[in-house]
Amino acid sequence: MASKDSKCLSKCCFLEWTRLEKQSLSELQQVLSPSPPDDDTELTRLVHKEVKQFENYVDRRRQLSKADVACFYAPTWCTPWENSLLWIAGCRPSSFIRLVYALSGLELEAKLEEFLKVGGGGSDVKLGDLSAKQMVLVDGLQRRTIKEEEKLTAKLAGLQEDVADQPIAAIAKKLSQVGEMCGELDKALEEHERAMVTALEEADVLRLNTVKEILEILTPVQAIDFLATSKKLHLSVHEWSKKRDQCCHGPW
Repeated sequence: MASKDSKCLSKCCFLEWTRLEKQSLSELQQVLSPSPPDDDTELTRLVHKEVKQFENYVDRRRQLSKADVACFYAPTWCTPWENSLLWIAGCRPSSFIRLVYALSGLELEAKLEEFLKVGGGGSDVKLGDLSAKQMVLVDGLQRRTIKEEEKLTAKLAGLQEDVADQPIAAIAKKLSQVGEMCGELDKALEEHERAMVTALEEADVLRLNTVKEILEILTPVQAIDFLATSKKLHLSVHEWSKKRDQCCHGPW
């Protein structure tokens, strides 16, 4: 059964992750400005550091979800708008791939505009310079990722439908009072929660593996560009949603 302490620990996990994201963003932006180093050693070190940080976060979530998995599916530390965007307690793994495509298109457009203005040259080689081989690999990753997402979505839908199926529905019918608890119900709900934990773990693994594969496809400087932008987007969505929530509900 979930406790107040488990909810606090889960919230602290998210807040610590957000703090690390801000710290990492600053470090990544610094290494890209004014231009990335010619030696890839430092860039590769930073990429590995970010992957390890993500792995630690996923592992911590896995441990905490066993005590209170429901709070990860509808986190109180996020705004309602953020929660409306969640897919199995996080973002869709395919959104990372869509970000690669978006950044590639944006940088390509910016480089074209610069070329037309000054006659070429100038821009740093980042995501606007994905090679044909890279594009093929990204496309293949997107197809596989979406396929895995569909499997997990169907699995979660099955868990949601289980609430109206045996044995929970049968137990509810037999209760003498609304909301009455019993050993049989506790056992059924605990089994359901364990299945939700498994779904969260599988979704987190897919998120982690998708990021890893993207970083393997990209060059070190492209990987740093991708990581910096993804963190900036994640932090911005959190701040935007808090401000919108304040505007909608006022100071009370």
